[in-house]
Amino acid sequence: LPCVRVDKDGCIKVPSSSTKHKTHVVVIISVVSGLLFLLVVVLIVVVWTTRRPRGRDSNTFVQPQTEDHFLQRDHQVSFESRQFTYAELVNITNNFTRVIGKGGFGMIYHGCLETGKQVAIKMCFVSSSQGMKEFLAEAQNLTRIYHRSLVSLVGYCMDGNCPTLVYEYMKQGSLQEHLRGKAGHSRGLSWGQRLQIALNAAQGLEYLHRGCKPPIIHTDVKTSNILLSEELEARIADFGLSKSFHSDEQTHASRDSAVGTPGYIDPEYHQTYQLTEKSDVYSFGVVLLELITGRPPLVPGSGNTHIVQWITPSISRWSMDDIVDESLRGEYDLTCVWKILDLAIRCTANKGSQRPTMSEVVMQLRSCLELVIASNKSENKNENVYSEDFSVDQESALDIGTNIPTR
Repeated sequence: LPCVRVDKDGCIKVPSSSTKHKTHVVVIISVVSGLLFLLVVVLIVVVWTTRRPRGRDSNTFVQPQTEDHFLQRDHQVSFESRQFTYAELVNITNNFTRVIGKGGFGMIYHGCLETGKQVAIKMCFVSSSQGMKEFLAEAQNLTRIYHRSLVSLVGYCMDGNCPTLVYEYMKQGSLQEHLRGKAGHSRGLSWGQRLQIALNAAQGLEYLHRGCKPPIIHTDVKTSNILLSEELEARIADFGLSKSFHSDEQTHASRDSAVGTPGYIDPEYHQTYQLTEKSDVYSFGVVLLELITGRPPLVPGSGNTHIVQWITPSISRWSMDDIVDESLRGEYDLTCVWKILDLAIRCTANKGSQRPTMSEVVMQLRSCLELVIASNKSENKNENVYSEDFSVDQESALDIGTNIPTR
């Protein structure tokens, strides 16, 4: 019904259409203005809430809530293992009582979880961007790889200024400790045990090179990074310097930053500053020579001669007694030792193209170990259980400037 009103003279008046239109416009404007105001308030609240966490203390180097950010920023990788608090680490390690390792990266402590499982707590003292980069490289690699011959990650902690990785505990320590007679390992490793350890480690490297996508170069293969379980099963550790590479590319490293450990470093790297999977093969060849001789890569008492050059005169004389570790007490198969020595020489060839792949190394180690096991089971323990037509590869001998006589 139309809206009417009565004026002071008693006359009835009907509002004009223009008056009604003005009233509707005023109502609409009022409603829209209210909605816009509410929208602005909501936007302000949302923006303020989103930006507020960025106002945290800039003096704190690592914040617990940002563990994923470090990895996701460049690699889009997140942790999947258990996250520990610093208070839990204090409890697990009994206030960091027992030190089982140390280095430039920080300290490694022994710990025990509530389940009774023993663990190794690696606390990294990060004082530079390079230190954090290496910590994150190790964490990234450990979250995406798994192999029985690689040390496994149990968890991590990002509280405070010491990012921490929690590993499975390797009760028998490192291969280096066993070869040097340290850490109370009174019994030396037998020849069969050395072959088994070499095979385990080689299988771990083969997995990094062929089983990972993209493949991974460890870059720091050495006896101190080969850890042993209670059953003397070998696992490769320390992925802090590891680098991913593609099969059609080589990984370039800075001339200002050393990669690897003296004595184990690929000689080609000093010339090209390029890393390939053959760089790991060279380092593993040095490990094989240590297993045979019991000597470190830089032999003391001889002007720190590299182990490859140290064995050269003995090979020329065909004198295995001067090469093989005395702690073996002659309990080894001579032909098998020559096979492994030949393999080690080929692994340490000056040119990477002349070195075998880790897959080839695994095959040869497995073959030799099977022969040793068969020999141990046989009643005949003499040194002639293998074929007499074996001879050391002449080409591999040339890589160290030596002519090896054949039988």
